[in-house]
Amino acid sequence: MSVHEQSGNVSGKMSGLKAPFFVYQKKLEMVEDLLNELLECSNNGDIIIVEGKRDIISLRKLGFSGDIELATHRPLTELTSKVVDSGKRAIILTDWDRRGDLLASKISEDLRYFDVDVDMYVRERLSSMVKKEIKDVESLHSYVTKLRKLAGNPHQAV
Repeated sequence: MSVHEQSGNVSGKMSGLKAPFFVYQKKLEMVEDLLNELLECSNNGDIIIVEGKRDIISLRKLGFSGDIELATHRPLTELTSKVVDSGKRAIILTDWDRRGDLLASKISEDLRYFDVDVDMYVRERLSSMVKKEIKDVESLHSYVTKLRKLAGNPHQAV
């Protein structure tokens, strides 16, 4: 790596990147910090709620082994009942499109009615970080992999 690359003074034309090198490094650091926070919550027993099976696959590839529940493919009352019965905190991680926003709002409302501790903040922070590049949780693994390559950390763990 050249001195210019290390200092982040690489122009987009010279490197083929759309932004300076340090931008990708900073973005990766921010996303991985949030994912590590989410992973810690998951490891401590919190339930992560996602929209689809591909979202689960993406999170599993990122190292998540805790409880991940689907918000689709079954009635929301069934999901609500399962989370309420678990007595655990719920982290809503639906996609950051209109459908995901509506689903997150409905799930949150239902769970809060039953006094479940609901976290929507992780979703909001993640969305604000990656919304311009990706639109859903299922793309998260490939996005992080791409950022790692661009930032020079291809084998970094979450």
